[in-house]
Amino acid sequence: MNDRYDAGYGADGGGAPYELVGYDEYGRPVYRQATDQQNQQYDGYPQQDYGYDPYHMGGHQQPSYDPYGTGTGTGAPQQPQAPSYDSYDSYGTQQGGQGGQSTPYDPYGQTAQSAHAGQQPRVTEQTAHIPQQPGPADDEQDPDGPAPEYRTEQFAFVEEPDGDSEDVIDWMKFTENRTERREEAKRRARSRIIALVVVFALVAAGGVGYLWYAGKLPGLSDSGPGTGTTTAAGAQKRDVIVVHLHDTTDGGTATALLVDNTTTEQGTTVLLPNSLTLTADDGTTTTLAKSVEDDGSEGTRTALDTVLGTDIEGTWRLDTPFLLTLVDLVGDIEVDTDTDVPDPDAEKKGEAPLVKKGKDQTLSGKMAVAYATHRGSGESQNAQLERFGQVLHGVLRKMTSDPDAATVTVQTLGQIIEPPLTDKDLGSFLARLSDRAKGGDHRTAVLPVRDDGTLTAQASDSVVKDVLGGTAKSPDKNAAVSVSVRNATGTKDNTEKARVVLLNGGFTFRDAGTAGAAETTSKVVYADAAEKENATEVAKTLGLPAGSVTKGEVSANARVSVVLGQDYDPGS
Repeated sequence: MNDRYDAGYGADGGGAPYELVGYDEYGRPVYRQATDQQNQQYDGYPQQDYGYDPYHMGGHQQPSYDPYGTGTGTGAPQQPQAPSYDSYDSYGTQQGGQGGQSTPYDPYGQTAQSAHAGQQPRVTEQTAHIPQQPGPADDEQDPDGPAPEYRTEQFAFVEEPDGDSEDVIDWMKFTENRTERREEAKRRARSRIIALVVVFALVAAGGVGYLWYAGKLPGLSDSGPGTGTTTAAGAQKRDVIVVHLHDTTDGGTATALLVDNTTTEQGTTVLLPNSLTLTADDGTTTTLAKSVEDDGSEGTRTALDTVLGTDIEGTWRLDTPFLLTLVDLVGDIEVDTDTDVPDPDAEKKGEAPLVKKGKDQTLSGKMAVAYATHRGSGESQNAQLERFGQVLHGVLRKMTSDPDAATVTVQTLGQIIEPPLTDKDLGSFLARLSDRAKGGDHRTAVLPVRDDGTLTAQASDSVVKDVLGGTAKSPDKNAAVSVSVRNATGTKDNTEKARVVLLNGGFTFRDAGTAGAAETTSKVVYADAAEKENATEVAKTLGLPAGSVTKGEVSANARVSVVLGQDYDPGS
């Protein structure tokens, strides 16, 4: 039986010897066939020398050869020594039946004799790497049998390099961070958008609120022609000051209301004719001019509030010397004069006028006073009143718009301002109106009144309603009921008789004048349902039937209006 570890396997059959080149994965030896050069250099089966020379036919016996170098070479054959071998040596099977004699076998294909014969060593070729594993424990193990068992310490486990893993982790972190940054940017963008929307909504709401407050929203208009108002007149806020011009040289007064509508940002000078009918403190009828002289500033202001339904904040008494100083302080004013005004200090008639008629006439303080107080022969008081209004407008246009500077101007006049008005209040008020006048938002209007001094329907619509608020001021709960009386009986004295009766009955009398034509029946009119009881009481006081009481429109300065007809009997 051939041994699979025999390196000389197949040599006897004429094949080339095999040499060990390594071990496979199961620890089994791997061989390869030796080259011809190796076969020539190494004789796998050298012949032992028994003293016979096969190349010399003479038959001379050669000296014997000691293959193991023992120095015992003789002519006779020597008994070979027992072969020696290491763990990898094996004995080949003797071929050809050579008496069962075995020769020592070298696993590298040479006998012990050739090793000691000094033969040339074989050339070693580069072989494959031999794993550091021990050979098979059993030489007789079948190569086709099951694989041998291996212990865990025979293997070395090599981990996969983690460089790529770290790169992947870094990339994942980068991607995650980039995604988070994008999400954060989106969140910030959404927050900014929400904030902008909120701010825009607040600004829009504020703008709408301002437009509503200023009366500039479409659909809320309740204005009269030329007033520039777009909000219901009663909902607008106004600051009002009354100005009395006193002519200290020739006597007489002129009165105007300076109105600053802070809602519509419009300024108006309302000129009040001296013939305007007012009610005195004792309930008697009086005129504006007489009230200024007799009742003074406080009494007149209260009477105007009652008649016009205003809320006058203060009175500015402007004597002509102060007007002269005021014009000189603000600088010469420009006025479109409507007449020539003579110089009051001229010694002779026919001298050149102090103020000439024409457009854009420059007026000094003295000229402004002369023009504001001038009333030509045969002219109505309203002509002089309108000239006063022109001078006021010219002063406002030249007045500073700075409140502090305007206050200094007022203080420089050296006049005493009547309480509750103060220098600062008047200065700030004039500065606001000056700003309106410079911007073209100031106008002048004359309060229309009848010849008897009563208010007309035009006055109620265009001035009292639109400029001053549109409705009379509601009296206090305990205040006397104001009653306006219009005489349509055809008898002039009936007005005075009715006044006395009403005053004795605890009512406030308002003279509404005399009708152009007599009326048959009397009427007692109330506008508010809450005033029906008062209207009924007025009818009883005047001796009029209950059927005369009706709901309708009343004058702006009264809570109850009475039209005395021919059925009125003063003695009843």
